Amino acid sequence: MKFRRFLPIVFALSLAGCQTATDGLSSSTAPADISGPAAGAIAGDMAGRFAEQAGSTATPIKLHRDTSEFAVALEAALKGWGFAVVTDEKSANAKDAPKPVELAYSILTADGQVLARLSTDTMELGRAYSVTDGVATPASPISLMKRN
Repeated sequence: MKFRRFLPIVFALSLAGCQTATDGLSSSTAPADISGPAAGAIAGDMAGRFAEQAGSTATPIKLHRDTSEFAVALEAALKGWGFAVVTDEKSANAKDAPKPVELAYSILTADGQVLARLSTDTMELGRAYSVTDGVATPASPISLMKRN
């Protein structure tokens, strides 16, 4: 179980090596086995950390259309923090609306933990969670990478 002590470090290093292409973010993914209260807890925590780093809620957030429980929970959590969320091209490209910030997410399971990541063109947030009996609790500090 020595690996468990180093999992947050491995996770942080994997985020540090990630670079987003300048022409857009990668698609969002969430495994089907992260559902219900665990998906809601992870989405709520990550949305809160995102709100802390993003500052202003004036700019809308664009999420990729997804029907996973995590995507639905993340959209609701972002709206709860005051963000306007758009999920279709028509709303995102409206002439009178400000250009939305594209937000991609990734949820992975590894060594009994769930690794969550939120990405925009200017920042990446990541955190490991322990999921026991459908309840998710943070298992690492938040990892933050900002880009110019």
